[in-house]
Amino acid sequence: MASKSEIEFLEGPRSRAKEFIFTLKTVLDLIRGFRGLHFVGPCITFFGSARFAPYHPYYKFTEKAAGAFAQLGFTIMTGGGPGLMEAANKGAQAVGGRSVGCNISLAREQKPNPYLDKWVNMNHFFTRKFYW
Repeated sequence: MASKSEIEFLEGPRSRAKEFIFTLKTVLDLIRGFRGLHFVGPCITFFGSARFAPYHPYYKFTEKAAGAFAQLGFTIMTGGGPGLMEAANKGAQAVGGRSVGCNISLAREQKPNPYLDKWVNMNHFFTRKFYW
């Protein structure tokens, strides 16, 4: 579900003042992410669906793969949500690796999963993709 600002953005051109305010908010979103994730080190990013349950074979595979990468010294980065993102973060933590998330602020559904060592909350989908 798109946020209010994303729906407004997709509706087309707005006044210069509104475009400028949107740009400033986007830059602040990026700065918050840079500051929050500055010291995480080399990362491997796992993209994945939030819809896979812990019993699904893809969940188990993702958990195992993330654990193997974490043992090599990589920080595991995800969107910080449930499903395959949770599996990757869980796999990293299970082997003592670092686990970070770049979460999106949504009205419902998306909350940081319990396997994150550190996370930042972003306001736009497109700004959180910037760090990956």
